[in-house]
Amino acid sequence: MSKSFGALGVSTPVVRTLAERNIHTPFAVQSLVLEDALAGVDILAASPTGSGKTLAFGLPVVERTARDGGRPGALILVPTRELASQVVDDLRAHANAKGLKIAAVYGGTALGPQAKRARQANILVATPGRLFDLIERGMVGLGGVRVLVLDEADRMLDMGFRPQVDRILKGVPENRQTMLFSATLDGAVADLARRYTANAVRYTAAAPAEAARGEIEHEFVPVTAENKLDRLAERLGNDERGLALVFVRTKHGADKLARRLARQHDVRAVVMHGNMSQNARERSLAQFESGRVSTLVATDVAARGLDVDDITHVFNFDPPRTDDDYVHRVGRTGRAGRSGTGVTFVTPEQRVDVQRLAGNLGHADAFAASGMAVTSTRPRNRRRR
Repeated sequence: MSKSFGALGVSTPVVRTLAERNIHTPFAVQSLVLEDALAGVDILAASPTGSGKTLAFGLPVVERTARDGGRPGALILVPTRELASQVVDDLRAHANAKGLKIAAVYGGTALGPQAKRARQANILVATPGRLFDLIERGMVGLGGVRVLVLDEADRMLDMGFRPQVDRILKGVPENRQTMLFSATLDGAVADLARRYTANAVRYTAAAPAEAARGEIEHEFVPVTAENKLDRLAERLGNDERGLALVFVRTKHGADKLARRLARQHDVRAVVMHGNMSQNARERSLAQFESGRVSTLVATDVAARGLDVDDITHVFNFDPPRTDDDYVHRVGRTGRAGRSGTGVTFVTPEQRVDVQRLAGNLGHADAFAASGMAVTSTRPRNRRRR
């Protein structure tokens, strides 16, 4: 039986706020990490999206940040605006319980007000691009940071933020605690860890492929370019479902698909992609989370920080480009022990590539059940390194 939050070292005020949110039992990654993290040890954790990692690093950040210390005293770097907002939402009650101020800075909003909030915050959650801009303009200093978190480090690097991360961390004192969380801990992430952690304890909560297989049913559906929209609309209309997340590859494709669903099939969908203003993205997310609109069409990057428990279906209208992208997409459903369904639409010209992906991730049987299997393919180009 796993230890309680209190037994792991979480303070009584924070245990109380967890209970108020109906959180009583630590998830696996939290049970693994919390004791060392609360003791100030550097942490490297391979932990997939939806595993409970936000509290695994967030509770130690709250517990180890001094109310009367430098501001900010803790820095959490995340890849996207949505994730920044959600981390703040997840941690605000716990920070308040310790008398701490928490704030987020990200692109798409005015620099001045964000700089002011950053200077006043005990805990700062930031995207690399916006924080880099604030530092370069002399609007924010990081000399008081004693706890540093790099969340979803693999995605930050995939998005090209390594130069900004390097510049930001030059301003963070060396006598700090560093916690790095990522779906994988190899390749460029391993290099980042070597440079910015010291004597780190390494944990693996669950391999990404295992997380994607959890309580999720994987389906691969043969379609043509002509009938793909109809097949999606049928599933959105006929499946007994909660919220549905539909992935496309491009921003233009997201807008176009939402319009076609509305005009041709009377299916209302909201959209989330990088060309939208922050206010527009937040409106879409609020409509989706509340269930007022049960379908969200999104690109990979825009949905990266999405953390909504009631997603029952993920539809890959456009198949993912990589194994990792499939894991991150389909991992948006089947959370917290709930069941979910991941559906990938496959045109004839996509069959070979999608079959390789399915085989790499352990879903060969599900692909074979679709009747599309091509016997001459062999798995290759497995996981990005």
